[in-house]
Amino acid sequence: MAQACEKAGYHRYWVAEHHATSSYAGPAPEIMVTRIAAATERIRVGSGGVMLSHYSPLKVAETFSLLESLYPGRIDLGIGRAPGSDQLTAMALAYGSEIGVEYFPTKIADMLSLLGTSDPPTELFKRITVSPRPENPPEIWLLGSSDQSAHYAAQFGLSYTFAQFIAPQGGERILANYRDAFKPSEFNENPIGSMSIFITCGESEEQARQLAQSRDLVLLRRVKGERGPYPSVEEAEAYDYSEQDRQIIEHHRPQSIYGDPDQCREILTDMAIKYGVEELVILTICHDPAARRRSYELLAEAFDLA
Repeated sequence: MAQACEKAGYHRYWVAEHHATSSYAGPAPEIMVTRIAAATERIRVGSGGVMLSHYSPLKVAETFSLLESLYPGRIDLGIGRAPGSDQLTAMALAYGSEIGVEYFPTKIADMLSLLGTSDPPTELFKRITVSPRPENPPEIWLLGSSDQSAHYAAQFGLSYTFAQFIAPQGGERILANYRDAFKPSEFNENPIGSMSIFITCGESEEQARQLAQSRDLVLLRRVKGERGPYPSVEEAEAYDYSEQDRQIIEHHRPQSIYGDPDQCREILTDMAIKYGVEELVILTICHDPAARRRSYELLAEAFDLA
């Protein structure tokens, strides 16, 4: 998929961190970043993101410094505050650590000091040297869907990605606040914002609507507290929807957009202008990998990425 996206002209390819779920298969983005970067030539590859609350800032800094040394100018380090799991799994990942999510901003500051040149807030870390030390650090992004994450990104002078597919309301205000509160850092002189959108593109609106039924069923099942593998179109079409189910699906429509290439181009262009972002991060999941790949190709063609 990353090779297809590189050929189509995309600028980045990110992989996420999810634990203990049959819906996704990505608990270790740093491993997938290594594999994808080795299989591609030009496209930037990164984590979208590493859930820093689980880990040592030093370990994350070392891992992505090594990746940047292996693939100079191609590595993105996206970090997030969410657990990427249920609470029990989050406890298992912490395994005895008493450092909770309230230490997240301190972890960010320590990690940035290890990747950059500033002094860490944790005094003892001044004596630590990260090795290898690439010529430039990886590009660092903070991922989030709330005012708090935007505040951290602005405070630390980081690029910020807003997850519109998680929080379809309020993003315009959150991104504006990020830009207004941004403080220049050694990593960014100016605010850089992007927005993550779930969208499915088909050869026609009818085909896109058909493919989008799978995502509709996923969101419906989440409301009902159900989890499971991503459903096929056939499974979605065979589901016995009640009238209330259909109302729930329409309520969540802003989190699952679809259309033909011209419709998607218009939708995405309008959203980028409205939210004031420099980039859009496109998330498309289909049960059929070929349909997913074709969706990315159609969007690339619509925007003349190649």
